[in-house]
Parts: sequence; structure tokens; C-alpha cells
Amino acid sequence: MIAVKRLEIVIDAAHTPELVRVVKQAGAPGYTLLRDVQGSGDRGERSGDGLSNVYRNCYLVTAVPEDIAMAITEATRPLLERYGGVCLMTDAMLLKH
Repeated sequence: MIAVKRLEIVIDAAHTPELVRVVKQAGAPGYTLLRDVQGSGDRGERSGDGLSNVYRNCYLVTAVPEDIAMAITEATRPLLERYGGVCLMTDAMLLKH
């Protein structure tokens, strides 16, 4: 088992390509992306089934070393300030296979 930081980021679907670019540029070895997630936050309800990406969210999760996690969160902050969303960082243990 390896100690890592688990990052969970929810952002407007329209801005997912920017987020993925940030994650890759920071050096994350991989990520999982779930599209059309539902929820409610400071920008209201998101049903996940709108006709365009305007009312849809995406959820990205990755497990990375702390230095990469910090790079991702700092690069993600401006996106979240501009477009809304949330970023959670927690300690986790990665089962290396």
C-alpha cells in the first residue's frame, strides 16, 4: 500500500477538457471521469440530463502523491472560482498491483 492524496473534483461539463489538461500536466498517472453527475450546490440544482453541457457536471477522481495533488489543486482553483464546482482532497492508501 502506498500513501496518496485522493482528489475528487466536480466541475461544469463544458470545462472538463481544461480540468483534464491540468491533471495531466501536473503529472497524474491516471484519473477516472464520470459524466452527467447530479447534485446541488451554490449554483443550484444539476440534473445531469440537460440538452447541453451548460447544466451538466463531471466528476473526476485521481490518487496521486502529495506534490502532484498540490499542483493540481493550485491549478484547479482558478477554474473553480470562474466556473464553480468543488475539489476535495483526502488521505488515502493505494493498493499497488
